[in-house]
Amino acid sequence: MADKEFTYSDISAHATKKDLFLVIHDKVYNASSFVDEHPGGEEVLLDVGGQDATEAFEDVGHSDEAREILEGLLVGTLKRQEGDPKPKSYEPGSVSSSDAGGLGVGLYALILIGGVLAFGAYQYLQTKQEST
Repeated sequence: MADKEFTYSDISAHATKKDLFLVIHDKVYNASSFVDEHPGGEEVLLDVGGQDATEAFEDVGHSDEAREILEGLLVGTLKRQEGDPKPKSYEPGSVSSSDAGGLGVGLYALILIGGVLAFGAYQYLQTKQEST
């Protein structure tokens, strides 16, 4: 069954939780049975259902185990036709724009937590001082 060819038109008809196809590196996967088990939640899969999910899949940096699970979901290959979206070029190991902001968000979170802790310590000391 993995040698079956699908067009983008075929794949776009499979974009619901009970019937979900994804394209990753021009291979077609039926993720319907995996939606409830996906560690990232079903929304992540539903967002890319019925379309090319290569960039989304690679940007997350899936493990070897995840790639093995994916191979078990393989149902065919993508048959590109005139007018189809061009395949997205993906270079393994490249830093995506979403990864570049990761440190910034972590730094803001650290500053926020530090501020909350400082405020809590201040309140505690104020309360202690008033009680003496």
